[in-house]
Amino acid sequence: MRRLLLLLVATSFLLSSPAWAADDPRVSGAVAAWAHEPLYIDPDYTSIADGNEMLREITAAKVPVFVAVVPTGEWFPEKGDTALLAGRMAAANGKPGVYVVMDGDRTYGVANQVAAYAPSWTYPDGTETLSQQLRGYLDGVEQTTDSTPEPARTTPTPTPVPDSSYSDGDRFTVGKALANGLGGTALGLIGGGVLGGIVLIVAAIATPRRRKERS
Repeated sequence: MRRLLLLLVATSFLLSSPAWAADDPRVSGAVAAWAHEPLYIDPDYTSIADGNEMLREITAAKVPVFVAVVPTGEWFPEKGDTALLAGRMAAANGKPGVYVVMDGDRTYGVANQVAAYAPSWTYPDGTETLSQQLRGYLDGVEQTTDSTPEPARTTPTPTPVPDSSYSDGDRFTVGKALANGLGGTALGLIGGGVLGGIVLIVAAIATPRRRKERS
């Protein structure tokens, strides 16, 4: 019966979700599992995930929490932006809460439509179980009263556009650097020459006066 329910939820999700969600089995798998409990463990992680302990950490959290233990990386649709993956899972699930993605190396999370601060990510110390990693992350989650709940991000962060305020004439070139250097040197020599000439003239004027005073 449970498998039939999960199948129906997954089918409904695929028919009504954006393409980026329907094409990602991690997102569809998480949403289907969250219909039953707030924890989804990818088949590749079932051997290392202590699911019962993780559920205890989730239910003891200060705010609603949904956790997905899934693989991540540059080769997935989110291109290594795991916060984006968590946001898309949140949007697909459609419920407020903190959405946590764990890949065994880091724990990532985002707040979705809930007044809470969620750490961007945390590192394990190398010996922690997944439930201990989750506890360490959730210890950093805090409810807030000075922020308005907002939906989590579901689109990639825009790539910064290079500043085009400088014209081609302002660009650095080796030739310009050499020209500027030579120009500075020339000005220095000219300035030094002028100053030296003034000193010599003053000295020449002062010398006869000194001679007259001695005589």
